[in-house]
Parts: sequence; structure tokens; C-alpha cells
Amino acid sequence: MSLSALVLIPSRLSATRLPGKPLADILGDPMIVHVWRRAREADIGPVVVACDDERIAEAVRAAGGEAVMTSPAHPTGSDRIFEALRRYDPDGRFDVVVNVQGDLPTIEASAVRAAFAPLDDASVDIATIAAEIAVEEERTNPNVVKVVGTPIGPDRLRALYFTRATAPTGAGPLYHHIGLYAYRRAALERFVTLPPAPLETREKLEQLRALENGMRIDVGIVDTVPLGVDTPEDLEKARRMLAR
Repeated sequence: MSLSALVLIPSRLSATRLPGKPLADILGDPMIVHVWRRAREADIGPVVVACDDERIAEAVRAAGGEAVMTSPAHPTGSDRIFEALRRYDPDGRFDVVVNVQGDLPTIEASAVRAAFAPLDDASVDIATIAAEIAVEEERTNPNVVKVVGTPIGPDRLRALYFTRATAPTGAGPLYHHIGLYAYRRAALERFVTLPPAPLETREKLEQLRALENGMRIDVGIVDTVPLGVDTPEDLEKARRMLAR
């Protein structure tokens, strides 16, 4: 693939349920360092942490990584990575920005690559990933975001909608959306200038802004959903998983 990618990891220190989350210790290293390492293993481009606190930057740099300071006032991770992109790459060397969430210490390198792959189609503006739902309770859980899409090839969908509801109805698989995105640079620049859209506001799902404004999102299908760390219980689970 001829596209040049920059991987950005948005990270902010404040978190209601797990204060200081990016710096939480996992096997002797801060969580953000684990995420940075997993993203580097994907080997698709430089990996930079976009953070709002010098302590996060110091932790990343101590591990040998790069960090860019951004405003603490950003309402979303997309806004944070856009500022980081302009600071790190003002000359536009990179065609694609891959947004890896900073609370996914067990993310697999293959998942990062899967989020990048759909951009091999020039008509795709944004790419993301999902996994087939295997746990029955997740089908009706509003905290599990589902992607409704039409199959366009092996392990790939074109997204039609994202929802917290159980959808689509009828026989067939449901897909758990994983919030890891790859944006064409121009698509990210457009996305952050758009106002919140009606369905985005109703579902509380930022990606609907893109669909409501006619942007195309394709979805790579992966095998598993990575653990997102939001609570002390999640943190303990991540420690156990990474200790194996």
C-alpha cells in the first residue's frame, strides 16, 4: 500500500472512573506505554502519543517514544489527534492518520493493521474495525455499539449505520464496533470542522457525523474485541492478560 500512515494515540490524564488512567501501572510500565508498544508492533508508520499532560509525555519519552502536547480542552479524541497532526506534521508528509485509543493495552498489532487496510480503496474516507458478537448479552447491551453494514468482500463491510440498539433484526451476525479509526488526512480535516449531527447527538456516537455528511466508512472484521480499560476491575484484568 503506497499510503503513508501516522499512528496517533490520544491520551488525557483525567478520567472519572479511573483517575490517572494513562499512567496506571501494568507490570511495571504505565498503560500508555503498553498501548504505544502494541501500536509500534503494527509497523505501519511512526507512533506518537497526543497528550494533555507533561507527565504522560515524560512516561512515553522515558520508554523511547514520541509525544506531542495538545490542549486539555478538546471535547473528543478526534479533535486532539487533529491538533497533534498539525503540530507533528505541518508539511503534510502523511496521507493517513490512524487513531488508536490510549486505553487499549492489549490491542493486537493485527487489529491496528486491519483498521488501516480498507483505505486501499480510494473511495473510502474512514476505516475502522469490528468483531462478530459471540456473547448473547452483548446483543442487547447499549454499551456495546453495533455496526450495521453491507458485506463488500472477505472480512469487510461498508458501514451503513452505527447504533446502541440491537440491529439489524432477523437472522445473521451482529458486529461489535471497536473504536479504532484510520482517516484519510483530508477526511479528518473535514470531519473536525463539521458540527455535531442529529443522529450523532441522539445515539451519542461521533462516527455518525461522518455518515450523516456523506462520508464513506468501511469496516475490517477482526476476531476479538480488545479490552478497554475504564475501571479498576478492567485494569486488574489487563494486568492478568499481559502477565500471561
